[in-house]
Amino acid sequence: MEWFKTLLIVLQVISALAVILLVLLQQGKGADMGAAFGSGASGSVFGASGSANFLSHATAIFAAVFFICTLGITWLGNKKEVSPGVLSGTVAPAPAPVAPTAPVQDPSKPAVPK
Repeated sequence: MEWFKTLLIVLQVISALAVILLVLLQQGKGADMGAAFGSGASGSVFGASGSANFLSHATAIFAAVFFICTLGITWLGNKKEVSPGVLSGTVAPAPAPVAPTAPVQDPSKPAVPK
């Protein structure tokens, strides 16, 4: 199971970096970083609005992978393996009966004869 947890962590880091990169590449209200890579050009590989659709779909896919990996890591982290202890097969002894004792009188007070 340790290899599966390592795989989930690697996928989570890759998907987190991909989401960051894809969000930065998308064109916002102004021509941000996306315009530097030609996402605003109508003659691009994806067409006039194809790159925006492609980037938003890719961002959604990587975000879903990120959340699934997060849930998987959390689930694996909460599973506790219970190993039997040294005293797992022993039974506690029954408590010994306690005999009643006579009341102890305070030595500072004189004894009152009855």
